[in-house]
Amino acid sequence: MKNSIFLFSLLCISSVLSVQGQQQQQQQPPPAQRSPQWDPRSTEWYYPVPPKVTPGQGVKPPSDAIILFDGTDLNKWESASQGRPAEWKIQNRELVIVPGKGDIQTKEYFGDCQVHVEFKLPLSSKEYGNSGVYLQSRYEVQIIDSELNIYVNGMIGSIYKQKAPLANAYTKNGEWQIFDIIWKAPVFSGNDELLSPAVVTVILNGIVIQNNYTLTGHTPYTGLPRYSAHGRAPLLLQDHGAEVAFRNIWIRHL
Repeated sequence: MKNSIFLFSLLCISSVLSVQGQQQQQQQPPPAQRSPQWDPRSTEWYYPVPPKVTPGQGVKPPSDAIILFDGTDLNKWESASQGRPAEWKIQNRELVIVPGKGDIQTKEYFGDCQVHVEFKLPLSSKEYGNSGVYLQSRYEVQIIDSELNIYVNGMIGSIYKQKAPLANAYTKNGEWQIFDIIWKAPVFSGNDELLSPAVVTVILNGIVIQNNYTLTGHTPYTGLPRYSAHGRAPLLLQDHGAEVAFRNIWIRHL
C-alpha cells in the first residue's frame, strides 16, 4: 500500500513538472523573435568620410561654397526672362535692384542646397522694400519691411502665403540682415507624381524662424499652393519695385 502511494505521488509530481515545463516553453519567444546578440562593430561605419570644410571667418563663405556674388560682378546671374544679362547695378560692392529691370536668377541650377543671402532694405521706398528669395525659382522666402501691418504669412521670413515665421528677427531698415536657408527639394516620380514634398529651415540673423517646415506647394500671390513636377532650377531674387541691396551671396550643394 505504501509503495502504491509513493508511486502515485511520483506520478503527480512528474505530471506537474511536465506541465510547468510546457508552459515555460510556450512563454519563451521563438528563436527568430529573440533579441540578437549585437556586435557593437555591426552598427559602426567609417565610409564615406565627410569632406573637410573650413568655416568662413566673419562674413566669408565656407571653402566649398559657390560664390554667387562677392561685390565684383554678375557673372553668375542672368535675367529671369529670356536669359538676358542681369541688369541690376553694383554700387559700393553691393548688388542693388534696379526697379523695373525684372527678377534675376542664377545661371546654375540647384536642388538640395544651403543658401546664404545678406540683404538691406532702404530707409524709405515705395513697395515697402519688398523682394524675395526664391528656391528653385518657385518657393519664396519673403523679404519685406517688418514694421508694416501685413498678413503674417506674408511678413519677412514667411514662406509666402503658407507659413508665418516663428519669430520676427528683423532689426530695422538700413541695416544688413542675414538669411541662412537649408533647402530640401521636392522629389517627383517618372510619372510626375510627388514622392516627397519640399522642406525648408530658415535662420534670420541667427534665429530660427522656419523650423523644418514642409511646403504644400509653390508660393503664388493668388490661389492655393500646388506642386508641379520639376527638376533642379535656378535660385531667383525678386524685383518688386524697391532698391533692396544684397551682398555676400553664396550657396552649397547638399
